[in-house]
Amino acid sequence: MRPIRSVAGYRALVLGLITLLLLSCLMALGFGAAQMPLSKVFGIVVQQLGLAEAANWSQGQAQIVWLIRAPRVLLGALVGAGLALVGSALQAVTRNPLADPHLLGVSAGAALGAVLVVLYLGEFAGVFSLPLAAFVGAMCSMALVLGIANRQGRLESERLLLAGVAVSFVFMAVANLLLYTADQHAANSVMFWMLGGLGLARWELLWLPALCVAGGFVLLLSLARALNALMSGEQTAVSLGFNTRQVRWQVFLGTSLLTGVLVALSGAIGFVGLMLPHMARRLVGAEHRRLLPVSALLGALFMVWVDVAARTLIAPQDLPIGIATAAIGGVFFIVLLRRKP
Repeated sequence: MRPIRSVAGYRALVLGLITLLLLSCLMALGFGAAQMPLSKVFGIVVQQLGLAEAANWSQGQAQIVWLIRAPRVLLGALVGAGLALVGSALQAVTRNPLADPHLLGVSAGAALGAVLVVLYLGEFAGVFSLPLAAFVGAMCSMALVLGIANRQGRLESERLLLAGVAVSFVFMAVANLLLYTADQHAANSVMFWMLGGLGLARWELLWLPALCVAGGFVLLLSLARALNALMSGEQTAVSLGFNTRQVRWQVFLGTSLLTGVLVALSGAIGFVGLMLPHMARRLVGAEHRRLLPVSALLGALFMVWVDVAARTLIAPQDLPIGIATAAIGGVFFIVLLRRKP
């Protein structure tokens, strides 16, 4: 399959993906333990937006669609888009096709923060307690990884990967030890979060991931030419006038902040940042001004439908999304390794 090169073809692809994403989000609102037809879901959404009067649905159905499923679907789309953006950028700056947001050790730090707040700190900040603690843990982990990988002011890709793996093992070991020695009821309450899920989705929390994903997209898009140059090698980027050290720091700090926020709200959802950038490159090539928007849209689409599967496969229970993405991503990872020369 040849990547789309023409401007008209690219615009048609983006428009098609946006339309498909909007339709998918609407359709996803009808899936779950209580199935609802698309016509009723559409009517509830229109009514909640103040564009129509209530019709043939109950107040309970309206609350399920608008207060439970709608923020969950939107959070899933934001998480998928954000992780795909992070994966695209990291694969460029590390020149490693297997780079993934979780190589930074962010997931392990967030998991440790979540364990600490559930087992010891309690709801010190209300509904924001778990996201805040996970975010602080993610940032601490990222700072440690960057500190270990930094050598005389330079960030080397190989050292970054190894530092991320090492810090992840240490943080997860501490988190697992705390879970093992804690009360089982409390431990079970945090285990589901560590496996990944969108159960924390609330309308009052969506502004934070939305703001971070939008900001991350603008930042990475402004660095698109530098990312293209880094994909060609350090010397090429320097010869084109880019400060590679500054670009790498901007990317690492920006992506770690974005990943920390997303992991804090959704738990450890792996492989999204690995898979979707590769799929986007097959559609539009490696030019990042085209790659980043398509990666974000594909990531959002992917997460919306993975969440649908998580809500329906073992309904009325939820399947942790991290299990589904790990199963799909593991197969993708094996295929990628087999194809890699």
